[in-house]
Amino acid sequence: MSQHYPRIRFHDRHGALIIRDGLKICFYMRRSLQEVVPAILHSLEVYVRAVGPQTLAWHWDHEGDWGQLDAAAWQTFKRDILESRWFHHELTDDPSGVPAFHFEYFGKDLDHPLVRTEPTMASSVGFWLPTEFLEQHGPNRVRELALELAAPLPFNSGHAGLSFNDISGYRETEQELSRLCLRYPGMDMVEVESLSIRIGTRVKGPAWLTFLGQPVLGELGGAEGLRARLSSAGTTVHELAAERALVTLGPWPEAGDTEAGQHLPAYRELARVLEPWLYHSRGPWPYFPEETRLRWERRFLD
Repeated sequence: MSQHYPRIRFHDRHGALIIRDGLKICFYMRRSLQEVVPAILHSLEVYVRAVGPQTLAWHWDHEGDWGQLDAAAWQTFKRDILESRWFHHELTDDPSGVPAFHFEYFGKDLDHPLVRTEPTMASSVGFWLPTEFLEQHGPNRVRELALELAAPLPFNSGHAGLSFNDISGYRETEQELSRLCLRYPGMDMVEVESLSIRIGTRVKGPAWLTFLGQPVLGELGGAEGLRARLSSAGTTVHELAAERALVTLGPWPEAGDTEAGQHLPAYRELARVLEPWLYHSRGPWPYFPEETRLRWERRFLD
């Protein structure tokens, strides 16, 4: 176990790995897929270079199956995403359980009549890493990678940090997460697909790295206004191009541990600053106690 986070490997009754400690780097864009696709592909190329060209060996084939990502499948994937033939794309290193490396993208056609009037829709993308990547390369490299991934994206918000990486929607997964989530407040639970339907321009809570764009950053008074509201040691606000900013909460991502009195005060401070703009999920989750979900949603505020 790292001093910064627990080692979590939870298997179901058949032996499949369904929860592991990891990291997710995610961005949400209130833009149509036609606008964001070139940027998405640029960021995916950055990710592939970082994790290795052979790492993402499988692709989701839109028929509910995983196929091997050979050269022909890779060209088909690029054509499909560029031509917006599908709104949902996933690549992974291992389709048999919780992957260590994973790419997921959910585009939205905001010009479609059924979507145009829905302000919560957003094109969304997620990049998964195992904590072993963090241990091997260090937190500075992970932060640099997050910034490289963010650079081409016209994001409204984003985040990067520790996460319970899991196979979602199953009883065993949600029951175990309900036992872990309040103990380790710095480990997020992120479902990019559901967020792409609901987050709009809101912010998915504080994380080790919190990316802020418009309109939230403008309403906070820009990077300078945000910086003036944050005083925790180790917290920095880095101004980015195109009226965006990155808030970093210390040199390492921290899980915290409420049983050991580690309540992550810097995360709590940022949560209070962002509270008017924070995203709140819509429950109930099928197998997750509603009371626990509500407590987890407000874990940095109460």
